[in-house]
Amino acid sequence: MLVVGPNGAGKTNLLEGLHLATQGFSPRTRSETQLVRFGEQAARAAATGWRGPTRLELEVTLRLGQGKRAAVNGTPLRAAEQLRSRAATLVFTPDRLAVIKGPPEVRRAYTDRVLARLAPARAGVPGAYGAAVAQRNAALRRAAAGLSSRAAIEPWSERVAALGAELVAARVQVLAQLEPRLVVRAAELGLEGVGLRYEGDPPSRAALEAALERDLDRGATSLGPHVHDVLVTAGGRDLRSFGSQGEQRLVFLALLLAEADALAARTGVPPLLLLDDVLSELDPSRRRTLARLLRGAGQALVTATDPALLHAVPDQLLEVTPGLVREHAG
Repeated sequence: MLVVGPNGAGKTNLLEGLHLATQGFSPRTRSETQLVRFGEQAARAAATGWRGPTRLELEVTLRLGQGKRAAVNGTPLRAAEQLRSRAATLVFTPDRLAVIKGPPEVRRAYTDRVLARLAPARAGVPGAYGAAVAQRNAALRRAAAGLSSRAAIEPWSERVAALGAELVAARVQVLAQLEPRLVVRAAELGLEGVGLRYEGDPPSRAALEAALERDLDRGATSLGPHVHDVLVTAGGRDLRSFGSQGEQRLVFLALLLAEADALAARTGVPPLLLLDDVLSELDPSRRRTLARLLRGAGQALVTATDPALLHAVPDQLLEVTPGLVREHAG
């Protein structure tokens, strides 16, 4: 599906609404007040479709001061984020290039989101590890202030070491699932020699003990997956530091398509792809390649200012003007 309209017409808002309805949160902001129109007290996003043979009616309602409520086929969910277990949606927006060119915490967060989608049984590991680190940090600060003994740190060091090893192993496993698919998709888009490399070792008890004095001085745990990074490379170059804007854009697009491949292989159902302003900086050859790849990737919504940018005939063409979405009649 191709969604066209001039800049500022609301194409991105349409994709944001679909993401909210299918995932329970906005890809643009975590501030729920920004999702409600100025002067209004509530907002609603709803979508109807199919997940394999199962019909889904998804709905998210926002009321200022009351938080979010979500429902699937009329049945309320405990939390809106539970929608992610019912429908998978992947989104490309220009600001998500931070996954490639941003600081390590952005890549860690992305890797952990992919982990939750590809290995749901381990989805709670990042949160459990983060909680253990927070408890160890609190114990470090209490010991440094003379409010407790160093012995109080030891149980949390053990916990951080155990959960840290589990999280590193889970991240490495997920990257191993993504990398071969990424290599293929990136090559199809004209970027050769792409790779993923996890940077960091599991935090052993011995290593944490060796770093104890430093950690006491800082009041924070200095070792573990909360300070690790994932390197995205091409031809041996770290694309964060030595990649052009075009390379960074291509490799993130390829990474998204690789994740879609991995999700389809795990669940048997391809995710919904939302690609915002992905065509504007691709040359005609890559636009044609992307259109071909999307044909076999399930349902995709692509936004553009001009339908000619796609270099293919979409299954459906929608035109967006401020406050209105309509199917192209021609």
